[in-house]
Amino acid sequence: MASRHKSSGFLKQGSILAFTGILVRIIGMVYRIPLTNIIGDEGNGIYSPAFEVYSLLLILSSNAMPLAVSKLVSAKISKRKVKDSKKILEAAFFYAFIAGGLCAVLLFFGATFIEKTFYSNLHGINLPFKILAPTIFVVALMGVLRGFFEGHSTMIPTSLSQIMEQIVNAIVSVYAAYVFIYMHSASNIVSAYGAAGGTMGTCIGAVSGFILLIMLFALFLPIYKNGLKKDKSVEVISSKTAFNMVFFTITPIILSQTVYQLSGTIDTVLFSKCMAHKNLSSSTVKKLLGIYSTKYRLLVNVPISISTALCSSMIPSMVRAYVNKRHDDVKSTINLAVKFNAVIAIPSAFGLSILSRPILRVLFPGSDYIIGGMMLIIGTSCIIFYSYSTIISGALQAIDRMRVPIINATISLVIHIIIVVFLLMFTPLNGYALVIGNVTYPLVVCILNTYSINKYLGYKQEIFNTFIKPIMVSVVMSLITLLIYWIINKITHRELIAVVISAFVAIVVYFVAILNSGAIKEKELLEFPFGLRILKFTKKLRIYRS
Repeated sequence: MASRHKSSGFLKQGSILAFTGILVRIIGMVYRIPLTNIIGDEGNGIYSPAFEVYSLLLILSSNAMPLAVSKLVSAKISKRKVKDSKKILEAAFFYAFIAGGLCAVLLFFGATFIEKTFYSNLHGINLPFKILAPTIFVVALMGVLRGFFEGHSTMIPTSLSQIMEQIVNAIVSVYAAYVFIYMHSASNIVSAYGAAGGTMGTCIGAVSGFILLIMLFALFLPIYKNGLKKDKSVEVISSKTAFNMVFFTITPIILSQTVYQLSGTIDTVLFSKCMAHKNLSSSTVKKLLGIYSTKYRLLVNVPISISTALCSSMIPSMVRAYVNKRHDDVKSTINLAVKFNAVIAIPSAFGLSILSRPILRVLFPGSDYIIGGMMLIIGTSCIIFYSYSTIISGALQAIDRMRVPIINATISLVIHIIIVVFLLMFTPLNGYALVIGNVTYPLVVCILNTYSINKYLGYKQEIFNTFIKPIMVSVVMSLITLLIYWIINKITHRELIAVVISAFVAIVVYFVAILNSGAIKEKELLEFPFGLRILKFTKKLRIYRS
């Protein structure tokens, strides 16, 4: 019973982050529609590579911070060493201040150098670099507070700050992009100014999220101080020890995430260089990169964000179980996270593929939906592979096999580069080569991570109920969805109505079919968020077979 409660707790906390992640992604898609219409595919062709570099520096300075702080704080809290957790918090802030500040300075003053060296045919990309630079410092400090709260097994502060950050980001990005383009309409790099305006919202949004976290921390401070008073520990770790713990915990995570991020950054650089070798114009390169980043990656990242949320939420409970040598609890946590994730990721991949072009026509009217639609058809399977590999990477990190995900990701990256370069140089695939690479990279990571978790934990993933049945159900769902879309579109001649109705039908069909398939056992369903309510409702309607 205790084990079940712990699993249920991490899933519910994970569902909070997952819901937030979906909401944030939806807000992101909503504001990217007018932003894309304002700055165009060329503007997105600058905006997205700029974000790849920014994201890489975020990883080096701060992205690993919530996970590392959460892991360390959780381990100390589980042993009731609150004073040690305070030392870790102070050390993490010191690390974030130095790393975040250094990366921010490097990006701001190195923006022109990066453009000339790596993005010579993306003129003006230095402008969004300079606006994004201070954001890195703010996000680094924000990551410490998010990790601190997550280490106390609450995802609410992280969720609230993410929502605040994205809402402000959406409003400021669209307004600033419009203003920047209006002010520089006569410039020959007007698309770069539009991209720079779009990145302004990222900076202001991060500041607003950080302010909210500070306010929430101030509210939590009296409770935390009370915990410090109750901690009667005689031996408290030194500041140097705490910093070393932060450094040696965060470094493997940084390296692992850096390798992941490098695949995207390297892709944009390789694409820029290889297309220049093929004598494609700068305008065409920007357009293809804009379609790939906006109409493909933006959409597939929505369901992938769920696995990221589950990974963050399962780390504290898994660390506590592993520290206390409850290896069966660790395995059950992984199994539950993988199954919950697969039940969502698999139909998402099928649904996005089957409705790819209609969705793009609705979200981005007037833009190129043919290339973007084909990219989604080819590449949505990456959702399944990224989701699974993220969960297993988190599990390996939780059981102190920090270097293993790095090694696996590096091997995959080398294979990825070889595949992408070959496809770009020796085939006419162009932008589709990036999509294929975006599928093969997480696929290789999945294979290697699966081998590793079996080797170090003796964990073997159940296949039939976790993957095969959801795939079979998703195929049926896709056929019914396509038929409903065709009928509604023929009757109404309204793309939006047809997409909305067919998507709703897809959700209902999948929900009923997956519960009837026996893929989810009753005890597993009870551990899902709102599991008891779902069980009672479906049994009442006689649509659930355990």
